[in-house]
Amino acid sequence: MKNTGKTIIFSILISLFLINCEKSEYGVIDNKNSSDSSLYTASYSKAKESVLRSIPQEYINAARNNLHIAYQHTSHGTHVSRGLFGLQDYKSGDDVLFGITNNSPQPDKLDFRDYAIGNYAAPGVDAADLSRNETAFIQATRNYLDDPDNAEINVIMWSWCNIAGHDVSGNYLPGMDSLISEYGVGGTKIGSNAGQRAHPVTFIFMTGHANANNNIGEGCPKNQADLIINHCVSNKQFCLDYYSIDSHDMDDNYWEDAGDDGNSSAYASSIGNGSDRFYGDWQNSHTLGTDYFENKESPGGSASYGAHNSQHITANRKAYAMWWILARIAGWSGE
Repeated sequence: MKNTGKTIIFSILISLFLINCEKSEYGVIDNKNSSDSSLYTASYSKAKESVLRSIPQEYINAARNNLHIAYQHTSHGTHVSRGLFGLQDYKSGDDVLFGITNNSPQPDKLDFRDYAIGNYAAPGVDAADLSRNETAFIQATRNYLDDPDNAEINVIMWSWCNIAGHDVSGNYLPGMDSLISEYGVGGTKIGSNAGQRAHPVTFIFMTGHANANNNIGEGCPKNQADLIINHCVSNKQFCLDYYSIDSHDMDDNYWEDAGDDGNSSAYASSIGNGSDRFYGDWQNSHTLGTDYFENKESPGGSASYGAHNSQHITANRKAYAMWWILARIAGWSGE
């Protein structure tokens, strides 16, 4: 009788602990009661090499070895993939620490599957990115995850092209929530029964890129980003904040009129030297291989800016932010 009582008390204590913690397939992530946006949003403050290098290596290793990522995007989405592909060639040891493959999984490298999901859309439906058809990503993702060939996939991310004018509250956020309820931890599609998959999936939300001189107002990138971030913080979901990274320079100054190439008329007026590109100016005053790296079209491939960019910094920063999220998914507290 005494042993039974101790067992019950121990079970209750464990239950109380787990109620207050967010769990992933890899363990407890952090306190579920936290509403700190810094624990869920990879904004400009996370998109720094100094932040990347401060992440405990055990979580980079865990992410690299345990995560299998499917990513769907068009041109603006290349900021993430080309940044990730180039990072492994940056500094000594990065080829191992941030080793990555593209659609060809290998041991001890991040399994990254680029342009993975678009072909799983219904016939005749364009699901190349979130902007093409506001709801097509939902069924395309279901079809992709239900395919036994993709059984290992445990991270999904979709990118916007131009987020302006899209119904984020009516389509994107409910669509992501429905996928999480089906394929996330404890989801209805997770289990060992017929029609279920063994591995739960973490879905990474994304804001849209900045639009020069047109970020503020209903349906514009800043306002859409606020909706997405608030939703993610409230529901403890991860978000890669494109808008924040596009609109903040390397000294953390915010340029409300910025575009997707680090371009800002307000910045140009503030410095008065004829340049309107804060990322381009920063790159030109720093050293390749020491302060920034060349983005790549594929692992070990040709150097290439992110699409719509004239510099490497934008995609560098989005790669740093992406690794921050991956380390969080792999169990890092973020602090």
